[in-house]
Amino acid sequence: MSEATLTSKGQITIPADIRRSMAISPKDRLTFTPMPDGTVVMRAKTKSLLALKGMLKPSPGTAVSIAEMSLGSAS
Repeated sequence: MSEATLTSKGQITIPADIRRSMAISPKDRLTFTPMPDGTVVMRAKTKSLLALKGMLKPSPGTAVSIAEMSLGSAS
């Protein structure tokens, strides 16, 4: 279990083993999400939107036009 101390300026140093396991580097952005049970989930925002390209493969024969993708268009 890793531990960190909050400074008087509200800063913490993330322990090296946690930085390595999360593959985070200086200047990476992190998000903190409070959960209903009081725990907080910390996530690294290390991927760009471009990294998602090609992640979802369409089924053959399911081409969708730009007009069909626009908001307000009925299916």
